[in-house]
Amino acid sequence: MSALAFLFTSPKLKDRMTSQRKMMLLILCALSLILIKYYFRLTLHLQKMYGCWNDQVEEPQLSAWFNSANRSDVITTTNWHAPIIWEGTYNREVLEKYYKRLNITIGLAVIAPAGIIRQYLKEFIQSANKHFMTGYNVIFYILTDNLNKVPHLELGLLRTMKLFFIPANTALEDYSLWYMKHLETNIIDFIQYEVEFLFKMDINQIFKDDFGVETLGRSVAQLHGWWYFKNTEDLPYEKRSLAAAAIPSGQGDFYYHSTIFGGTPQEILALLVEYEKGFTHDTSKDINSNFESHLNKYFFVHKPAKLLSPEYNWESNLKTPPQIKHVKIEWQSVSIENDYMD
Repeated sequence: MSALAFLFTSPKLKDRMTSQRKMMLLILCALSLILIKYYFRLTLHLQKMYGCWNDQVEEPQLSAWFNSANRSDVITTTNWHAPIIWEGTYNREVLEKYYKRLNITIGLAVIAPAGIIRQYLKEFIQSANKHFMTGYNVIFYILTDNLNKVPHLELGLLRTMKLFFIPANTALEDYSLWYMKHLETNIIDFIQYEVEFLFKMDINQIFKDDFGVETLGRSVAQLHGWWYFKNTEDLPYEKRSLAAAAIPSGQGDFYYHSTIFGGTPQEILALLVEYEKGFTHDTSKDINSNFESHLNKYFFVHKPAKLLSPEYNWESNLKTPPQIKHVKIEWQSVSIENDYMD
């Protein structure tokens, strides 16, 4: 018998080859199950997204739920016809009927650096659990560089929490860029398949009143409470002409607060991609513009579909003017224990 013939008739070799075939089959089965699960998750998500924007679902017209005439004391509509949401301008019940039929899921992402987790995260999530999109499926996304410091948090019905680890910033990148890159990655890999709408909020905030479906839209910007009541020529836009975030003198619509922004995951991705491009451009010019400047430039070029009034984010140490009827979220100055993003 030849050596080759012996190899193919050896019982030990046959057993080994059989075991390898079984192992390959098991691996293929596991991969097939993962692909099937991914396919159905993606299909369900696309069906829900299609339902959100398909005319056949009878999305209510703006006039059916928004009445700008109810608040003559403030600006309620932009010159590109986007609503500015103030107390008294919206009918939440009309929107509830629409969104309840779609069985939507809303994400709320917060970046929680180790130095301020213990001071802010628990109160932020507890207040959001009570006031953020009550009655809807909500996923809280916590992005942190220290999972061990995340406290145990009790959540209500329809609410879940997911943790994403952000490695330490050993590359010494700009902190805003570092965190936003990781938010972008997690939106691409996970979040966009799980939610129809997403808000990114700063951790140093406390929900004080219901933050409901009147805030949902393709892209949502938050008006800065302090600068809303100032002269437009004084708004702190990036003014250096070589900067990517520059807004030409005399132009600009409103000044937006980076502490809250939202929309569909795809719109959030588009904003983050433009921010990264702008940051890279500025670095080549030896310019350092903060994230809020880039956000304002993005919304100057890509007009938001909906604006949230200062009622949705008011600084706790400022005197509340009569235009603010109900504070939805109270913003607090950050007390820094360790390095933190701008």
